[in-house]
Amino acid sequence: MEYLIREIKKTDLPRLIELCKSHADYEQTPYVVVEKANLLQSALFSGNKKLYCFVVEHHAQLIGYYSYTFDFSTWDAKPFMYLDCLYLEPEFRGMKIGEKIFESLKKIGALNNCANIQWLTPSFNERAIKFYKRMGGTGIDKIRFFVNL
Repeated sequence: MEYLIREIKKTDLPRLIELCKSHADYEQTPYVVVEKANLLQSALFSGNKKLYCFVVEHHAQLIGYYSYTFDFSTWDAKPFMYLDCLYLEPEFRGMKIGEKIFESLKKIGALNNCANIQWLTPSFNERAIKFYKRMGGTGIDKIRFFVNL
């Protein structure tokens, strides 16, 4: 199957929001669309870039995306890459696209002197957990807490 992995463009934002909504639905999490275009545009394309995002394109249609940030680990005394999102439309899973994505992430993390790549996935997402273990990931059981502001 032919596909292209590339950096996101401003014109991709409406489709990215649709993919984020599909991702949230898959993870059984609420997703509010209001103001997302403006907020994502600022995070991705401003002089004070907060988020890095790549999209997966198949026949001029976006079929997935992944996004990440850089943070700092006190324990490692080094930066780490945080994989915020990785999503492919269901019909494009199992085609080795995720493996290419992880190869790319590892290269970017190494170039940025990161100690590791960290991410979360719901405990019920057994398919993703199997994939992440195949990619060399190991897990630590923790509970993620939020305080909404």
